Amino acid sequence: MKHLIAPSLLSADFLNLQRDIEMINRSEADWLHLDVMDGVFVPNITIGIPVLQAIGRLCQKKMDVHLMIVEPQKFIPELAACGTYMMNVHYETCPHLHRTVHAIREAGMKAGVALNPHTPVSLLEDILEDIDMVLLMSVNPGYGGQKFIEHSVEKTRKMREMIDRRGLQTLIQVDGGVNLETGRRLLEAGADVLVAGSFVFKSGEPENVIRKLKEL
Repeated sequence: MKHLIAPSLLSADFLNLQRDIEMINRSEADWLHLDVMDGVFVPNITIGIPVLQAIGRLCQKKMDVHLMIVEPQKFIPELAACGTYMMNVHYETCPHLHRTVHAIREAGMKAGVALNPHTPVSLLEDILEDIDMVLLMSVNPGYGGQKFIEHSVEKTRKMREMIDRRGLQTLIQVDGGVNLETGRRLLEAGADVLVAGSFVFKSGEPENVIRKLKEL
């Protein structure tokens, strides 16, 4: 499978979201990555359900929603109604992860599980067969534009080995500090989906940058 590119709307111009979403629609991006933060699990607050509903009416790409919030299971019906394709919840916020993952899938969405930089991939051993994607954070979640954590490359390689050893089709997504150089190394390590925010939206030529990421 050719790798996928999911630009992160967190780095877009929030005064011109329609313009930036229409740019994503025209681009070679595969998904649109949407970060929802609550100011509790992470030290920032972003968008909520009303904004996701509005984005869902305009977005022509698959919506990849990353919930950096406590109790994400409360919002499964709302996210499904918004047209979410992939709902990502954090391992660190889900004490009943198996139940949450199955509720996501029963609502008609794909289920992803995100790991903070310090959380080892081995903790997904008992849930891996039930999920569609693992989201590896290569920065500490909460803000865009952070420096890439180098250990993420080896972490991606370990995750790839675990998936391949079991013969699974689970995708690996990496989010944080992705550019052409780090993106190439992550793909070589086994990543399937690259999330890029600042590198795309702050570039001055976002469609061209998305094209270059897609060509890696």
